[in-house]
Amino acid sequence: MRSRRTLNAKQKDRRAFLQAAGAAAVALVGNLPFAALAQTGTSAKMKIGTVGSGRVGSAIGGAWVKAGHEVMFSSLDLEADKKLAARLGAGARAGTPREAAAFGAVLLVSVPYTALPGLGRDLGELIKGKIIIDTSNPIVARDGEMAVAAREKGAGIASQEFLPGARIVRAFNAIGAARMAEAASKSERVGMPIAGDDPDAISVVSVLIRDVGYEPVLVGTLAAMGKYLVPGTPLAGEHSPEEIRKVAATLK
Repeated sequence: MRSRRTLNAKQKDRRAFLQAAGAAAVALVGNLPFAALAQTGTSAKMKIGTVGSGRVGSAIGGAWVKAGHEVMFSSLDLEADKKLAARLGAGARAGTPREAAAFGAVLLVSVPYTALPGLGRDLGELIKGKIIIDTSNPIVARDGEMAVAAREKGAGIASQEFLPGARIVRAFNAIGAARMAEAASKSERVGMPIAGDDPDAISVVSVLIRDVGYEPVLVGTLAAMGKYLVPGTPLAGEHSPEEIRKVAATLK
């Protein structure tokens, strides 16, 4: 009986958070372009930086360029980023990670999880208060003990520790990059589970997710639900928005 009451209390807390975030998405006022994004539900032209321009970063960033945003790609290979920007055309450019962080009102981070601590140190003051879309996953086979520790505490909490001061939203964590590139062409939108703590950041990121071709589904906070936004969990793979909501309601 006690465990049932505890579960019911957690579910009520989650519903309260989702309702508060939804209300903020409607009522948000502030500096453009964030207010325009949240209030209209449509995408104003934004400047977006990416740190990591591999399969995931290039697929998502490329979709944003097609949607009319300005995107600066960055990685450890500036020449490759210049070629990517040239291929994508107007709206795309290349720079260093620090340049991308300074350029973007929103920053997409898509790097091996072991790179996050160094990235947090290198970008430092540039990411304080910045909206970061965290696609990075702790993969034990690749990232070793660090990934084990991150999965034990939850990827949402671990990412917050590595990127202090950032307004993190976890998204694009468990769908293959090839599928991301095709999302905008589908007649029915696949759901994209997301987790975050900042209602304003959630609102902005939700619109950008729609620009890629997915329907965002807020499943909860970084602490409560960030741990499920990794490969191999019930939320991984492609699901309809309603399926995601049903699965998320069973998790704790």
